[in-house]
Amino acid sequence: MTAPQPKPWIMAIAPYVPGRSTTDDGRKVAKLSSNENPLGTSPKARAAFESAAGTLERYPDASANELREVLAAKHGLDPARIIYGNGSDEVLHLAAGAFAGPGDEVIFVHYGFAVYEIAARRVGATPVIAPDKDYATDVDAILAAVTERTRIVFVANPNNPTGTYASRDEIARLHAGLRPDILLVLDHAYAEYIEGDAEDGGMALAATAPNVLVTRTFSKMYGLAAERIGWGYAAAPIIEAMHRIRLPFSITIAGTAAAVAALGDTGFVEHTRAHNAEWRAWFADEIARLGNAGLRAVPSQANFVLVLFEGALTAEVAYKGLMEAGYIVRWLPGQGLPHGLRITIGTADECRGVIAAMRAMVEKSG
Repeated sequence: MTAPQPKPWIMAIAPYVPGRSTTDDGRKVAKLSSNENPLGTSPKARAAFESAAGTLERYPDASANELREVLAAKHGLDPARIIYGNGSDEVLHLAAGAFAGPGDEVIFVHYGFAVYEIAARRVGATPVIAPDKDYATDVDAILAAVTERTRIVFVANPNNPTGTYASRDEIARLHAGLRPDILLVLDHAYAEYIEGDAEDGGMALAATAPNVLVTRTFSKMYGLAAERIGWGYAAAPIIEAMHRIRLPFSITIAGTAAAVAALGDTGFVEHTRAHNAEWRAWFADEIARLGNAGLRAVPSQANFVLVLFEGALTAEVAYKGLMEAGYIVRWLPGQGLPHGLRITIGTADECRGVIAAMRAMVEKSG
């Protein structure tokens, strides 16, 4: 008699590795590894969260009515077509669980978000990686990867961990090239950081097309990473299928209250967006100044920059050097980027400190 055996597709999963919070020697330093909001949380959201602490004995509203109504009013959506979950990660897993399984294929781009492969393998589907175009989404490569077994295409826009952005025309072309039975999932975790008024048209597609799901999160722009509030929008049949496997109480009372309040604090959102735009541009310019040493910043529309190390100074050495200097960033060998560091746009002092530390390492390596 043998012990219970997990399914082989489960054992094929490489567990998700979160951004580190401490150094190798246990020090708490500036954490620039998880793309958290460096300005904290909306004061209105924090007050709402604290106020909700008096209802710990109560179950949350399983239908999340208030959150759905506020989201619908803000974005001009049908509240009945909004799904919610424990971060947008749960919504991504719900999509895979409802629309893929053994024998099916799930496509995502090279250097895509690690959760896509986990979500595919979790349900026994086969992950298919489409080649990139200089670290960016290649629509033609995705379409070329489609087979009769394809059921889902995941596209993060802006992409994580590269920060690259596919235009509205490119997303429309991708959607037009997919069969109607393939679900296109547009992951908008970083959409609020896109420069200017540009957007990829994903929400409009989700409002009109029967095979598009857009996912969003409160973890980044709204500074609510601890509470794990995510949501998605799609045609009613897609949402209905996902609800059948959604955990009934996956978002908390306090987290929901904070999310509702955060949606109303436009001042905090605009302050965060302006800070990110200013320091993302400054950071990219400073990396460009180190270009002669082989450093390159991939153009980003997110709240982080992927820095490539293509000279004498390696990403691994820079990662360890930054940690020693008091900054934890994300080194990505597990995602095929041993030559890259994903660095969150932090406070002004943190941005200056990271650049100063890298400049010193470049001079030492040269």
